[in-house]
Amino acid sequence: MNQILQNIHEIGIVPVLVIDRVDLAVPLAKILKESGMPCAEIAFRTDEAAQVIGIMKKEYPDMLVGAGTVLTIDQVKAAVEQGADFIVSPGFNPSVVQYCVDHDILIMPGAVNPSDVERALELGLEAVKFFPVIANGGLDAIRYLSGPYSNLRFMPTGGIHTGNMNEYLDCPIILAVGGDWMVEGSLIKEGRLDQIKALVEESVAAMLGFELAHVGLNCAGEKDAQEAAERFAGIFGVPTAGYPGAVFAGTMLEAVKQPVYGTAGHIGIYTNSVERAVRYLNDRGYTCREESRQYRADGRLSCVYLEEEISGFAIHLLQK
Repeated sequence: MNQILQNIHEIGIVPVLVIDRVDLAVPLAKILKESGMPCAEIAFRTDEAAQVIGIMKKEYPDMLVGAGTVLTIDQVKAAVEQGADFIVSPGFNPSVVQYCVDHDILIMPGAVNPSDVERALELGLEAVKFFPVIANGGLDAIRYLSGPYSNLRFMPTGGIHTGNMNEYLDCPIILAVGGDWMVEGSLIKEGRLDQIKALVEESVAAMLGFELAHVGLNCAGEKDAQEAAERFAGIFGVPTAGYPGAVFAGTMLEAVKQPVYGTAGHIGIYTNSVERAVRYLNDRGYTCREESRQYRADGRLSCVYLEEEISGFAIHLLQK
């Protein structure tokens, strides 16, 4: 997959911003980047769109900033001149798409039917926009459409919000979701940055869905692990279950027979997406132990340990 598309996939949410206040370009970019959403699609619905892209890229060059609602080749040129990383269009305009392909510009045109999808594949595109998703049948429609075209990823927008986004993000054919529910035009116009920040943070938290899975206790062999699990199970009235490397007491305690990571043990943390959680934490300076990565049969990352320890306990990220 194209590296920019891979980055978009790992970020998970592409906020669509309609900005006519240039003075808010940097503050908005700062909120997005620091809140775990280092990406923005600047809609070409205002005269200031290209300028906003340039300001954001100058201030935060490592942030992904694209141009949305792109309808003409001139808009493509204006966006790219300002440093846009990608182009998004609501429909499939053959001349705009061809121009982008010819000039090696990443574009995600709108595609909601087989004809659009086949044109996208013919031009070598890896991802398309699906807009408006709710009006066009939602996730079921995307699943049906993608059936014969398994190599294409979709970015749905138009009706996505915090309450339904994980339904889409859990689907392997979804690249990411897009929308303006956390950066609504009225909030931008009124400069309500605190509310935007809260909504962005809420969306990121809902996407990642961190929650405690269990505590892992390092034990001195199989016998010690069995005894520790039975003692814990006896206190809290939960069953024990033995596995090759550990004994569980309910779902709360994992007594590890042969410790691997963590001086004292580990803390298991569930997340909706290990891959996106790793990206989010890496952006905050927390790295993972590459050798600890484990994958599912479909190639998706299922678990990984962080380098970070807290009071002797390693952090173990687990796919829900």
